[in-house]
Amino acid sequence: MLTTSLRPPRPGGGPRPRSRYRRSVSALVAGALTATALVMLPATSAQAAPALVSQNKNVTASSQEHHGTPATFAVDGDTSTRWSSADSDAQWLQVDLGASTAVSEVVLQWEAAYAKGYKIELSEDGESWHTAHSTTDGKGGTETVPLSGDARYVRLTGTERATRYGYSLWEFQVYGETGTGVGPIEAGGDLGPNVHVFDPSTPDIQGTVDQIFQEQESAQFGEGRHALMFKPGTYNDLNVQIGFYTGISGLGLSPDDTHFNGDVTVDAGWFDGNATQNFWRSAENLSLSPVNGTNRWAVSQAAPFRRMHVRGGLNLAPDGYGWASGGYIADSKIDGTVGPYSQQQWYTRDSSVGGWTNGVWNMVFSGVQGAPAQGFPEPPYTTLETTPISREKPFLYLDGDDYKVFVPEKRANARGVSWEGDQQGESLSLDQFYVVKPGATAATINAAVDQGLHLLFTPGIYHVDEAINVDRANTVVLGLGYATIIPDNGVTALKVGDVDGVRLAGLLIDAGTQNSQTLVEIGEEGSSADHAANPTTVQDVFIRIGGAGPGKATTSLVVNSDDTIIDHTWIWRADHGEGVGWETNRADYGVQVNGDDVLATGLFVEHFNKYDVVWAGERGRTIFFQNEKAYDAPNQAAIQNGGTRGYAAYKVEDSVETHEGWGLGSYCYYNVDPSIRQEHGFQAPVKPGVKFHGLLTVSLGGNGHFDHVINQIGEPTQGSDTIPSTITEFPLP
Repeated sequence: MLTTSLRPPRPGGGPRPRSRYRRSVSALVAGALTATALVMLPATSAQAAPALVSQNKNVTASSQEHHGTPATFAVDGDTSTRWSSADSDAQWLQVDLGASTAVSEVVLQWEAAYAKGYKIELSEDGESWHTAHSTTDGKGGTETVPLSGDARYVRLTGTERATRYGYSLWEFQVYGETGTGVGPIEAGGDLGPNVHVFDPSTPDIQGTVDQIFQEQESAQFGEGRHALMFKPGTYNDLNVQIGFYTGISGLGLSPDDTHFNGDVTVDAGWFDGNATQNFWRSAENLSLSPVNGTNRWAVSQAAPFRRMHVRGGLNLAPDGYGWASGGYIADSKIDGTVGPYSQQQWYTRDSSVGGWTNGVWNMVFSGVQGAPAQGFPEPPYTTLETTPISREKPFLYLDGDDYKVFVPEKRANARGVSWEGDQQGESLSLDQFYVVKPGATAATINAAVDQGLHLLFTPGIYHVDEAINVDRANTVVLGLGYATIIPDNGVTALKVGDVDGVRLAGLLIDAGTQNSQTLVEIGEEGSSADHAANPTTVQDVFIRIGGAGPGKATTSLVVNSDDTIIDHTWIWRADHGEGVGWETNRADYGVQVNGDDVLATGLFVEHFNKYDVVWAGERGRTIFFQNEKAYDAPNQAAIQNGGTRGYAAYKVEDSVETHEGWGLGSYCYYNVDPSIRQEHGFQAPVKPGVKFHGLLTVSLGGNGHFDHVINQIGEPTQGSDTIPSTITEFPLP
């Protein structure tokens, strides 16, 4: 987000027609996918048939010939890349399968420099080895070696070279039955050390939360993860300040069950009053009576305010009214007035407010009682009476002494909060969940799903060496305290099958150092099942490429399943932090939507090297979109898109017949080369069924400019005063 010193204003159903065209990820990246993606197999249960289990797993070697032949190339599924060793004996290559596996076969695809003599060894712990096969008569080419044994680690050791060169393998493939060695998964249990549970009698609550805030206040890319949870009751004289990777929530079934005579505060003192980097924190399921009548929640992206009842006002700006760039409210009731003040944009859904004071560029409301009337562009309000389809995020609560997860029902044409009166939904006991704690492997997590369990990720950081596969209908995957999943060796972090009603919520996906073709996939390519009655939801799922360190991903989120609801996501290619640079944290595409009837409510996508959003499915809808183009484009040529200057922030494919969006904004801040021109922020076919309401483009401080808003329509941005160029309706009347 922009962190300059520019001053803000001060306060003042049946079968449906199918798409004629579905754009796949492979079509989008136009050949960028290697054989890796084509042969990667999903995790299977303990009863699965033998499968390739070594691809993209952790691999080490005794040596490598040079920087272009690393060990990882022997397990990448690409027969045009290879590992080669130093030219001496003995040399070894070792793969970690991630879990004990019944190994049945090894396939060696040798380059010309093969082994005449070699052995294959198995180990459960990486220390004690036994030889499963050895030979002094290797033939080179492709050798298939039958094996029998249980192992997590498989090692090939070359004992005699057939040539004067080192050992060289195109591919080292291990086959076996995955999931063996993972016994029955125990459900339920405690919530781990990073979930802090309080009741009104807990001593020194203020001291505890102050200590956590002190640790997290400026730890923007730190490893701390915390969930603050308050049992039902009344808490007096508290001011809980919320720092990075911290979530606060009540443990009642209703927000009013847990009440603070006090505040839940986010301010920006750590950043000299600038709130544009107040990311990754949340407040849920509490009621507040603020000490001075108004609670301060000065946040930017990835900081949801859900199921909250503020018995007073809500100030969304930092003390001193410095910059802020948020934000998101849902299913909340604010009895007093909401003051966004310096907030550049904001989206509020299915809530109730006592008033709304102002707007800067883009304020969007759907299903909000008390929302200001439609006024875009002056004032910048886009207001929908209802939200077409919504389903609130699952949440943890206490039923007596028992933890449960409440899973709200879907609502159509919703207006106002879901929790007043008779709440509709299902309660799931904690003994229906695998409570995931740091150190859990992807194999164990997948075994839990295969066993029929839901997933509750406790606060922490999770490295996975294979995709977490959720292919059972109605599975809940809920993260607490910004539980963070990092895919290793270029795998996809999370895959959801083309099934009904999966709930993904409360997770941060952090790209790994090796490029992943995708980070999150909803439905496999070609998905076509109708999920209108029970859609999959993606809520408070945030994706980051770089910032905490180098990371790469070709496409961050791919939605193939029809009827999916994306409800609040921030997908961010980092513009600051560690591992940041035009190629260092390369990420070409943010979101690719191929499914039909997909709805996005609160879509934040920023800084991708090419398109931020590409929409190929029919009848898609987006309510609120916030975007910044990549700051760090080195020059005009770096973003040239054929004959077009720059890639649109939001592109609807030419094949699409029906699409609609409300309240969409794209900003540019080309600070490396301020002379860059961006052709347009939005691109869409001109058809009667393709409609947009309330579009804007903004040049931040005159660092680069847009020539048009959408296609060739709309005035160019000019000067350095950050005055938006707007289109009220597209197509033009």
